[in-house]
Amino acid sequence: MSNNEVNLLSNGENTQEQEEPETPIETIVIDPDSLVIELTACRLRSIEGLDGLTKVETLNMRQNLIKKIENISQLTTLKHVDLYDNHIERIEGLDSLAQLKHVDLSFNKISVIENLSTLINVETLYIVHNQIRTVENLSTLVNLRILELGDNRIKKIENLETLVLLEELHFGKNRIEKIENLQTLTRLRILGLGANRISKIEGLETLTQLKEIYLSENCIKIIENLDANINLNVLDLAKNQIEHLDNLEKLHNLKELWFNNNQVKNTDELDKLVPMETLQCIYVHDNPAFDREENYRAKVLLQLKQLTQLNATETRRAAPMTLD
Repeated sequence: MSNNEVNLLSNGENTQEQEEPETPIETIVIDPDSLVIELTACRLRSIEGLDGLTKVETLNMRQNLIKKIENISQLTTLKHVDLYDNHIERIEGLDSLAQLKHVDLSFNKISVIENLSTLINVETLYIVHNQIRTVENLSTLVNLRILELGDNRIKKIENLETLVLLEELHFGKNRIEKIENLQTLTRLRILGLGANRISKIEGLETLTQLKEIYLSENCIKIIENLDANINLNVLDLAKNQIEHLDNLEKLHNLKELWFNNNQVKNTDELDKLVPMETLQCIYVHDNPAFDREENYRAKVLLQLKQLTQLNATETRRAAPMTLD
């Protein structure tokens, strides 16, 4: 079997517009028996030259100039497709790739989630930093474990009801105003909703397996409605408008609490954390109560003897690192 050839534009120019390019075209020869095709940062403008690859499982074409997903429908053995950081405007050309488990279309120009309904075996889907406004057309992806839609233009959490195997859901840096429509996602371990427009903690009652919640950079004023989330290890509430450390007493497994850059005005609020024996790390800086005291660190550590880390600095109580 003859080798496949992929042409690379080493000078980044379109050869169709230049009869005599300043820099010659470089050709990459691909072994037809390859399991992994690695074409990162090759200045590719299109997907071509991949015919006859009957065994390939991973296609990595990150950081190119590709505008369209095409000419890969015959690669039915693919399990991993990575088209991160290209110029793609539409999801297409993946319908026949039923064995896909991982798809990364982050950092493109996609505005609509579409043409994914046949990819029922996909477990991880990343469409970060695009132009998506609506969560839609994902209902058949019932094996999804990780869904990352951060840094888009999404205003509402919706249409996720059938994705009951989800373990990680990331919506950071969108325009979401309310935590809603998550009740069927009872296997969620990590929920990322930082940098949105959320004003209230709610809608988490059925998510009893949550380990980590990220709610920084929102408009939250009150800590509430977390009684059912008893397995939480990490609670990120940084950069909100919180004044009081209330309603945390049921979180018996909490290890990290981040409430820096809030409006906590009294150091006595820390008394509410004293009974939380599992607490190891808190971030308190840039709150009025602590900004007034130059040496607040010593006071906090005296008050909360269980801490092994305060802000970004480990305490003397931190266990020494051991080498195996």
